[in-house]
Amino acid sequence: MMEKIEYSLVLFSFITPFCLLSNTAIGVDPLFTFCSNDTSNYQFNSTYEINLKHVLESLISNTSLTGFNNTFIGDSPDRVYGQALCRGDVNSTVCHSCIKNASEEILKVCKSREAIIWYEQCQVRYSFQMFFLTMVYTGKFPDWDSQQSYISNPAHFNEVLMYLMNNLSSEAANVPEKNMFATGEIKFSGTKTIYGLVQCTRDSSLSDCSACLKNALGDLNACCYLREGGIVLSRNCNARFQLDRFYNSSSFLVTYPASKGNNLKTWIIAAIACISTLILAVLIGSSAVCIRNRRSDKDKEKCEQAFLNDLSSPTHGAVTQESDLTNTEELPFFDLVSIIAATDNFSNSNKLGQGGFGAVYKGVLSDGKEVAVKRLSRTSWQGLEEFKNEVKLIAKLQHRNLVRLLGYGVEGDEKLLIYEFMPNRSLDIFTFGLETTFIHFFGIICRFVRITCLDVIR
Repeated sequence: MMEKIEYSLVLFSFITPFCLLSNTAIGVDPLFTFCSNDTSNYQFNSTYEINLKHVLESLISNTSLTGFNNTFIGDSPDRVYGQALCRGDVNSTVCHSCIKNASEEILKVCKSREAIIWYEQCQVRYSFQMFFLTMVYTGKFPDWDSQQSYISNPAHFNEVLMYLMNNLSSEAANVPEKNMFATGEIKFSGTKTIYGLVQCTRDSSLSDCSACLKNALGDLNACCYLREGGIVLSRNCNARFQLDRFYNSSSFLVTYPASKGNNLKTWIIAAIACISTLILAVLIGSSAVCIRNRRSDKDKEKCEQAFLNDLSSPTHGAVTQESDLTNTEELPFFDLVSIIAATDNFSNSNKLGQGGFGAVYKGVLSDGKEVAVKRLSRTSWQGLEEFKNEVKLIAKLQHRNLVRLLGYGVEGDEKLLIYEFMPNRSLDIFTFGLETTFIHFFGIICRFVRITCLDVIR
């Protein structure tokens, strides 16, 4: 039994679907006819031919009642299985006429023991072996006339088209009352509309219908995405689209969602608005603090002068030049040569991480002590004064839950902060990142309101 089933699947895999690009109105002629070359032809007036004619007569008589019919007549080896399917939007009269034309045509053009013929409004299939409830899909299609009209914006068109067809496939495969048939339309450019249709044979399971349509849409995407219309025909399902309405049934309107790019722009605008509001609130609050602490213009001048002279105090050293930030007991100064030696010239093997303001390197000082060196980006907007403010602020913010600042270094474009090294990526490393971010942000606020950051912290 298993060998017979396997043979059936292999044999039917050679009955390929056909992708037809629609550039003219489809009339009474068949869309495509497939006569299998993998089976022997039946003999004239043979038992097989007689059974085949009876099967086709049964399909003509009975299919129009429901739009779908499976039947078989005879005994093996001359038994004939037949199937007919009408498009879900046609009435019984049109269905009967289409099945009759298809049956007469397939008898004239095919003498093989299995064949299938597709018309615009129906399809008829027969075989010497049972194919009901069997779904085998292959994805081949021929080339078509290059005179076909092309879409000016194929990428967007294809996205909208596939969105429509995927929605229709889901509707046909998952809503039983649809009888595995669905039509729909979608706007894609101004007044232009794409109309789509999908259908499965009703002996298919829901999962087989879904799988068949998924393969059909893959072929539709491959053969027709640059065209203004196309149709994929298969034994168990078919899919079709056009820019003109080609079906008779009522269809639902599918709305294409906003693109991801537009969503991203919306989020960026929202984020900028929120950040701007936050900065404004902090500025107002900081200004209030400064206004409260200065009672006259003279007090304001003293506030600013204290800020400019603070680094020149005996506690912190002179600030007239970059190298004038001399060592103090509170915060030592490291020269660039010693830092380069400690980090092996900032080699990648010593790099611990990369942040928004620069990279962090592991270093070993001449006395064997391990340190973490934060090398601020040379392209950063931060100038010398801002860096000095940051050094002073970090010194004021030393805490047991923050990585301890051991010193700093300034030379040319290089601005360096030397921290204690914390192994195993402890919580202190994370806190160190938050500390630096806070200081940069607070420095911006202070420059806006022209107050002394150290006085606020105190």
